[in-house]
Amino acid sequence: MANLSYILCFFFALCLTSPVLSRVISENPRTTSLDIPSSIHKTLTVFSSLDSQAEKSVESQKWGFSSPSAFSLPLHSRLAVRGTSERDYKSLTLARLERDSARVQSLQTRLDLAVNGITKADLKPMEMEVEDEKLEGPIISGTSQGSGEYFSRVGIGHPPSEVYMVLDTGSDVNWLQCAPCADCYQQADPIFDPVKSSTYSPLSCDTKQCQSLDVSECRNNTCMYEVSYGDGSYTVGDFVTESVTFGGSAAVDNVAIGCGHSNEGLFIGAAGLIGLGGGALSFPSQIKASSFSYCLVDRDSDSTSTLEFDSATPPGAVTAPLIRNSKLDTFYYVELTGLSVAGNMLPISTSALKLDDNGDGGVIVDSGTAVTRLQTDVYNSLRDEFVKGTRHLPSTNGVALFDTCFDLSKKKTVDVPTVSFHFSNGKELALPAKNYLIPVDSSGTFCLAFAPTSSSLSIIGNVQQQGTRVTFDLANSLIGFSSNKC
Repeated sequence: MANLSYILCFFFALCLTSPVLSRVISENPRTTSLDIPSSIHKTLTVFSSLDSQAEKSVESQKWGFSSPSAFSLPLHSRLAVRGTSERDYKSLTLARLERDSARVQSLQTRLDLAVNGITKADLKPMEMEVEDEKLEGPIISGTSQGSGEYFSRVGIGHPPSEVYMVLDTGSDVNWLQCAPCADCYQQADPIFDPVKSSTYSPLSCDTKQCQSLDVSECRNNTCMYEVSYGDGSYTVGDFVTESVTFGGSAAVDNVAIGCGHSNEGLFIGAAGLIGLGGGALSFPSQIKASSFSYCLVDRDSDSTSTLEFDSATPPGAVTAPLIRNSKLDTFYYVELTGLSVAGNMLPISTSALKLDDNGDGGVIVDSGTAVTRLQTDVYNSLRDEFVKGTRHLPSTNGVALFDTCFDLSKKKTVDVPTVSFHFSNGKELALPAKNYLIPVDSSGTFCLAFAPTSSSLSIIGNVQQQGTRVTFDLANSLIGFSSNKC
């Protein structure tokens, strides 16, 4: 009888600890805390810090960075570089969300063109004149320059001309504005003059770099390029090789880059773009980097982080399989298999987050998209579960694309359900509360920073990446997420 009692007690204890009987699958805390006064304070100090920065000239901001790595670039938020014309935080938020929507549309259109095999012969071409020559093409890049949120200061040519460039994982072609300008927008630095660079070299039309362009044209056996964006912005000019300087010292020679003589759009003062995508013309591909990583600082901060090449994934990183789309090699896909809220897995279809054999669907990690986009059914499931865990918080009206918002003006600290990403290798990335419950004004309105999309493409945006070093281990096909490694 004693033995029977022992067995029953042992069985009962085993049942209590068995994960099979519980929907809670996370080892992370079910809730996480958010400091409300601190978050609101940041929204107020943004504008006071910008006023003091306005007195600084671009020249005084030159490198301001020292790194032991030869392949490392300083990384600045958009606000720290260009400031804003908005006078309050809600207006700033709405402007950001408007740019973000344009960005997402560009990414979705780019994927649709690739998946459906649409060529420029199928679309009404864009025509732009450069010195009496025309380039035609409907190809849409992964970004709208108006939505660029992170910049780096680099040197182009020899001696190097220092300029701010947008960094973008959704694009491949590197380019900057060049003299002489048929049409150039206003930028913070002087326009790059090829005549003053000893390393400037035009590419001929039969080169591999020229033939790798989506849209190119030949003029006197020199290669011309065009990149057009989803918001109507474009750049057209000569495709050349140049020297790119890192951190004021180490340089990489013979980088294929567009020298744009006709450029138009919402380019917000940057000289051009460094493409970090997976295509043959992207910067990582050209320098044959085995990996690259970045840490995105708070968009409301003037602090600086780094973009690094060939650096190891930090110890303790949450890693996930990096997969590629055979129809479009630019984007970086991660094998996300599910999401959980407060440790409870969401009841979503396994196909909702999967990249299919036709190159459709899937989840990409993108530096230029701000708010994470999920298919509508997935988003609704996430939102509903989050709302269940926040019934104790006073709700308020939605703001722009955010439909789940709270009035936290009278709160000091709130506990909210932990939101986690779950990957196909069994790893879990739990997000800090500040990466998904964000202020949208200075009055205490906070919103769930996810949004639905009718597209099959899901996107992990930079709000969810802030404060995390994201490593793209190209050699081992892994993406690593390392908290507090900026």
